[in-house]
Amino acid sequence: MTLLHHEHILDHEGAVRTVDLLVIGAGPAGIAAAITAHRAGRSVLVIDRATFPRDKICGDGLTTAALRELDALGLDPATVPSWIDVDSALVRSPSGREVLFPFPEGAGLYGAVCRRRDLDLALVEHARALGIDIIEGATFLSITETDSDNLVEVDGVGTIRSNWVVAADGMWSAVRKAVGAAQPGYRGEWHAFRQYFRSVSPQAASQLVVWFEPDLLPGYAWSFPLGDGSANVGFGIQRGGSYSVPAMAAVWRDLLQRPHVRAFLGPDAVAEGPHRAWPIPARVDRVTLTHHRTLFVGDAAAATDPMTGEGIGQALATGRWAAEAIVSNPDNPVRACGEYERILHDELAVDHRFAEQLTAILRRPWGARGALRVAGATAWTRRNFGRWLFEDYPRALLLTPRRWKRHMFTGAGAYRGRREDTTD
Repeated sequence: MTLLHHEHILDHEGAVRTVDLLVIGAGPAGIAAAITAHRAGRSVLVIDRATFPRDKICGDGLTTAALRELDALGLDPATVPSWIDVDSALVRSPSGREVLFPFPEGAGLYGAVCRRRDLDLALVEHARALGIDIIEGATFLSITETDSDNLVEVDGVGTIRSNWVVAADGMWSAVRKAVGAAQPGYRGEWHAFRQYFRSVSPQAASQLVVWFEPDLLPGYAWSFPLGDGSANVGFGIQRGGSYSVPAMAAVWRDLLQRPHVRAFLGPDAVAEGPHRAWPIPARVDRVTLTHHRTLFVGDAAAATDPMTGEGIGQALATGRWAAEAIVSNPDNPVRACGEYERILHDELAVDHRFAEQLTAILRRPWGARGALRVAGATAWTRRNFGRWLFEDYPRALLLTPRRWKRHMFTGAGAYRGRREDTTD
């Protein structure tokens, strides 16, 4: 992919470019912020130290919430080569009992899977097609804050003056460190392993499955199908739980040898490459979310779901909310930051605390078995549990009456008409 040349940064020879919004990080959170601000008529520049396509360690699953955000951004799934629609989730209890949780039919898309390498590239190309400047291979160096703007130094590019900064630069955000808002020693709430497998069984190539293994609770293992006939297989554990992080490689080897896992993947399954591990930040209710004219989004805001480890939907939403707060209060950082913090508290913090309480129940095999027994009791509970698990509506919706509205449990999915269109 061709990078933007340095002269695109300069208004004229030697001048510093000024933009309304500088987005640092071109992942889903950063691109969501960029597109939202661009649509509102703001000048936007996005930088990222990586060059795309690049691998991003992830489970690759897309929840209903994530799909609705992608749909609203205008991303076409056809531009993501490994994209596959998912119509159900197969869940295995610690006792070995399996329950299939189907998603609603004919009301849009409620689940999908695609490689992050493909998704993130498609989002970058989509943003560029809309006219947004994105510079790859550009590393953030420093930020100097003034009353009215920010002066940001970027390696190989120079100085960028921006009214606002959206920091979408990951769990160990360099911007967070630069403004003095980092949490020393922080290593995330969860840790996960992932490995791609090709030549998997027909079932593994089409069915999403979650295994609640007794020794991994409250974590779980998964196999997520990909549109290219392969599967993303992995597991996540809570830091400080049953296993230490250094022991995870041994756990991974043991997990792959378990009979039900081997049978599901099939006898011809072959690993594409080495396994990869990554930490997962899930403390959006306990981190600094803003600093002067900088708003943190996605993993930089530790916005991952503390029960499932899902982070793409939260990244997209936080990016959008940050841009909306800036657009609504372009000259008032106190109000913009306050508005952003309030919406994250209202939309994420309550659900995070509720999810943490549920995680405590899932920590014991009897808790996981009981939860799945209740969820799988009838066709109605199976359908609605699947929607709840895939974030069709907020985790703690019943506990927050201010969010109640008509049809809150029966809303349509994303990309309505996509399945009908692709089957004609």
